[in-house]
Formats: sequence, C-alpha cells, structure tokens
Amino acid sequence: KAVKWNSPMYGVGKKDHWFLGVHVFDTYIKIAFFNGAELRPIPPEPSKQKNVRYLNIYEGKLGEAQFTDWVKQASKLPGEKM
Repeated sequence: KAVKWNSPMYGVGKKDHWFLGVHVFDTYIKIAFFNGAELRPIPPEPSKQKNVRYLNIYEGKLGEAQFTDWVKQASKLPGEKM
C-alpha cells in the first residue's frame, strides 16, 4: 500500500502496480478499481478511462459481500503502473 495524490493505493506483486485507489469526498468514498472492467459483475460507475470502474460508497450503503468479492478479484489481476 502507498499514498499517491493524497489517496491510499493498494497493490499486490510488482512495485508501483496498483489495483485499487480510495478517494474521500464530503458525502461519499469513491473506490477506483483500475482494471474494474474485468470484474464480475462490473462495478456500477464508469470512467473516462476504458478499464477503470468506480464504486461510490455512501454512509450506511455498503454491500460488504460484493465489495469484498471485488477486492479479492481485483487483487488477482495485473496492477496498473503509476
């Protein structure tokens, strides 16, 4: 794990290769899955970047089982070099 651009980043394997980033806003937390288009089911929020998908988490509205499954899936994919 590391912090880049004031956001926690998580990766497995190669140094500087990341599968997930966390961005905190006033009313929600945005989880960026850098290869999210490969997750099943695909996370709900699109990105301008082809493979990136987002999950916006609002207070009291986290589907823990689905989130855990996406994190496990994402950790097995090749990370993005940043």
